[in-house]
Amino acid sequence: MKLPRRTFLHLAAGAAALPAVSRMAMAQPYPSRPVRIIVGQAAGSGSDTAARLIGQWLSERLGQQFIIDNRPGAAGNIATEAVVRALPDGHTLLLVNAGNAINATLYDKLNFNFIRDIAPVAGIFRVPQVMEVNPSVPVKTVSEFIAYAKANPGKVNMASAGIGSVHHVAGELFKFMTGVDMVHVPYRGTTPALTDLLAGQAQVMFDVTPSSTPHIRAGKLRALAVTTSTRADVLPEIPIMGDFVPGYEASAWLGFGAPKDTPGAIIGMLNREVNAGLADPAIKTRIADLGGTVLAISPAEFGKLIADETEKWAKVVKFANIKPE
Repeated sequence: MKLPRRTFLHLAAGAAALPAVSRMAMAQPYPSRPVRIIVGQAAGSGSDTAARLIGQWLSERLGQQFIIDNRPGAAGNIATEAVVRALPDGHTLLLVNAGNAINATLYDKLNFNFIRDIAPVAGIFRVPQVMEVNPSVPVKTVSEFIAYAKANPGKVNMASAGIGSVHHVAGELFKFMTGVDMVHVPYRGTTPALTDLLAGQAQVMFDVTPSSTPHIRAGKLRALAVTTSTRADVLPEIPIMGDFVPGYEASAWLGFGAPKDTPGAIIGMLNREVNAGLADPAIKTRIADLGGTVLAISPAEFGKLIADETEKWAKVVKFANIKPE
């Protein structure tokens, strides 16, 4: 089909202008509109609290609202898929947590590959877990617990916040590395699991420190060890698990991710601003109150953490033959 000369020149001029228009769009200041932080946990959860804390900081620093969009369900996979399908322009972020690393192996038929489809942006904090028992259990150290569990096979109930939760896989890692037998009892969340642990219906739990520390300090639970490689600031007198089970390490952690192909300049800006927030004394104090330690790292370092955690928990999920609910 032949086009009239005037029409052809008009279309050619328009085509030639496209790269310039694209460059102009890319040159627009970021963020140019409100940014959504999609959180796979309910409002009021520890994850939600952290997202709002950093979101407020970013709103003040970057001049646009960073809005928290809670989308709980399917162990965080609903939230993750929403971000995977979002435009890669930095205006949709995901609150990433250890569950994403666990889910990569736990679920066989996800509509995404987390490591491939989510670009790491920034860490926020890491939270220790604590191995704790009901005071009726006649042990005071991890070594004594191992001996007690081996002498009472099938009689020690291990509570968790649900199948595939950080509580669950931390306990399964302990079983894998020590050879003890514990009966996993999943609950729908941390609160009902703690309720039964406090009542003596369960004997042990690998809980995160924010929810358990008050009960430990009140003498209602007995802490045996924290699961991180260093002692926890909130429980400085409690030894680390590695002192009893060499090489053991587990923790909960949070950070931000974005859809793949998000421009590196936007990821770099967000990383710098998040890390600046993590250096702010008020935010550091608030994170410490939550039982966490700041995770001020580069996107590449956060990506390595995610990859390492995904590989570690894949081994545990396969060893324990964990299946989703």
